[in-house]
Amino acid sequence: MENRFSDSDQIEVVSTFPELIYANFQGDLNAICWYRNLVGDFSEIVSKLQLKENLTEVSIEDLHALQLSEEGSMAREIILNDLLLLTDFGASPSLNLIKNYQRDEELDFISTDVYSYHIDRSPIGSDTFLCTYYGAASEILANNQVEQKILVPEIRQKLKELHDGPEADFESFLTEHYFDLHYQPKPDAVLVNLGLGHLWRLAVDHPEKQALPCVHRAPTEKNGEYRLLLIC
Repeated sequence: MENRFSDSDQIEVVSTFPELIYANFQGDLNAICWYRNLVGDFSEIVSKLQLKENLTEVSIEDLHALQLSEEGSMAREIILNDLLLLTDFGASPSLNLIKNYQRDEELDFISTDVYSYHIDRSPIGSDTFLCTYYGAASEILANNQVEQKILVPEIRQKLKELHDGPEADFESFLTEHYFDLHYQPKPDAVLVNLGLGHLWRLAVDHPEKQALPCVHRAPTEKNGEYRLLLIC
């Protein structure tokens, strides 16, 4: 199946769910894509779901309660099957209807919200799974195309001023406030948009990791358009 991800050293493309979960991260490879061309009307599902907050979790019961056309029903079955596959695998998937995430506006020199390029961290050997069914899709960058924000001299100096404590505690301060998880693109960085309908598995930072964690971010939402995202 032709796709635009095959030429990347960062990404492995697979065609089944078992391949997605059992493929190994190694070297530069830290993102695995179950590449799919989905059928069905996901926009109909989005139009009939009720947004209760800027981010609303959609339950299986919510999906079943929707009165849908044949195309909408096909889309619903795909989502339900994805939720079942991940749950049977032992993950805890969440389906979210998103208007927007909360912005981090506390500090003007560093952002730590999900719109900032970041990695996920876990104390156990888990991974991040995500699929955008509708709306703007998530983005990733290769690790050699980013710089950790806490290593940028001017940002690091301001963080030291914010810390205002013993030098020996500075690194712990950075970790405790999640500053160390965030990155900024290098000038020549080329972002990869993850597209619609593909189910992705991204490497996270954990003690048993075999590859660098995948740097990713939530996209800026399209004006007036919600996102429908599966994530765990």
